[in-house]
Amino acid sequence: MVAVSANRLELLQIADAVAREKSIDRSIVIAAMEDAIAKAARSRYGQETDIHADINAKTGELRLARHLLVVDEVENTATEITLDGARRHNPAAQVGDTIADTLPPFDFGRIAAQSAKQVIVQKVREAERDRQYDEYKDRIGDVVNGLVKRVEYGNVVVDLGRGEGILRRDELLPRETVKTGDRIRAYVYDVRREPRGPQIFLSRTHPQFMAKLFAQEVPEIYDGIVEIKAVARDPGSRAKIAVISRDQSVDPVGACVGMRGSRVQAVVNELQGEKIDIIPWNPDIATFIVNALAPAEVVKVVLDEDRERIEVVVPDAQLSLAIGRRGQNVRLATQLTGWDIDIMTEQEESERRQKEFAERTKMFAEALDLDEMMGQLLTSEGFTSVEEIAYVQLQELASIEGFDEDTAAELQARALKHLAEVEEALDARRIELGVDDDLKSVPGVTSKMLVAFGENDIKSVEDLAGCATDDLIGWTERKDGETVRHAGALDGFELSREDAEALVMQARVAAGWIEADEPAADGDDAAAGEA
Repeated sequence: MVAVSANRLELLQIADAVAREKSIDRSIVIAAMEDAIAKAARSRYGQETDIHADINAKTGELRLARHLLVVDEVENTATEITLDGARRHNPAAQVGDTIADTLPPFDFGRIAAQSAKQVIVQKVREAERDRQYDEYKDRIGDVVNGLVKRVEYGNVVVDLGRGEGILRRDELLPRETVKTGDRIRAYVYDVRREPRGPQIFLSRTHPQFMAKLFAQEVPEIYDGIVEIKAVARDPGSRAKIAVISRDQSVDPVGACVGMRGSRVQAVVNELQGEKIDIIPWNPDIATFIVNALAPAEVVKVVLDEDRERIEVVVPDAQLSLAIGRRGQNVRLATQLTGWDIDIMTEQEESERRQKEFAERTKMFAEALDLDEMMGQLLTSEGFTSVEEIAYVQLQELASIEGFDEDTAAELQARALKHLAEVEEALDARRIELGVDDDLKSVPGVTSKMLVAFGENDIKSVEDLAGCATDDLIGWTERKDGETVRHAGALDGFELSREDAEALVMQARVAAGWIEADEPAADGDDAAAGEA
């Protein structure tokens, strides 16, 4: 009896020790032991036998039972029992019931014990992985501290206390060296379940790592008074961070810099000397981009909101400062704002404007049969195309200095005549290319587009309906380390992606592939189905 009690006590002590060491629930360890003992028992009573082990979590008492199905006629004695046999165990037993036949305790052989040990180790390992995954899956976006456990081929394995994180070589700061035993801080950017256990991926180059470091150093960010709106980094070299204050009395830039730069310096030291520009965020995109290009001065900006592109004019002497070494300053400003930024000097802008002025003057002179001075006059008044002159209010043309109503009417008549001739030439070219008349009826399609379609083998409504957006506006891809641009059928038409999508959707409606009110995703499926 003493020996049995000692064994019982030993079972619970082992369960407690494993649960404590692996930081998993005690009940999971006991369940693993039950599975292991049941497996060992099956090796003695036969693998087909349905054996269950039960360990009392309070007393440690072990019960072994064989489960048997009550049947009229026994085919397999290992899993079935007759009704008469069952009623000797339980008088109320019925066919279809399962009864538990208690088995006597027995000594495990060496092989059975080894097998049981493997089951326990496996189950405990799975439970540990589940615990680790559940614990860290909700910590994506946190900064964690850990000790460098080992360095393998440049990748750093970090002991986080209750798990292991992997800091890949490309997630370390350039020229950063770490060795075993170093304490390190990193950002958790992904946690995945994998066959060999949960993988906790860490990063020191992620833009949000810097944002989290500022939140730790600046109480106003932690309290929500100052908000980080955007971060852009060139890891280990330079970074830009855009901040805004929700309290008029708090200067967001000053709060992040701290007394004599103490707060920003703490972040800089953690990031191995990475220079940080702290920029005031502004809802006006032009102002924000001007701030983002600091320390360069900006003379003028021209926004293209449809394409999210901005042209920035800087003094000639400021060009290199605005672009930065290897384009770093403008690249970080682009990342920070999300807009494409074109930088030019005042001289370049002046030359471009003169060139555009000369080209428009020549275009008006040739299209409307005017002398150079009248072409210049129309260009200086802000007209950019013959269409504008053809369809503008007559009074607006007549109000130009030196023009009267007769002159304005004559100009409009010439403009309309020119457009009709162009339309006729485009239509003739369309017919020559074999483009169907039906394609003209698709909303948004112009005569110029019809010719471009014909030159790119898009000759029917179905052809256009089967196109992807990239087929129309082109696409870029990385090839051998270089960015390669592939032209689309409508290159040069300055069509946005949304415009191109709308054009394809209209074609799919016209082709009868989808209903007019179906969403774009359904349209894509319809196209795929037709294709």
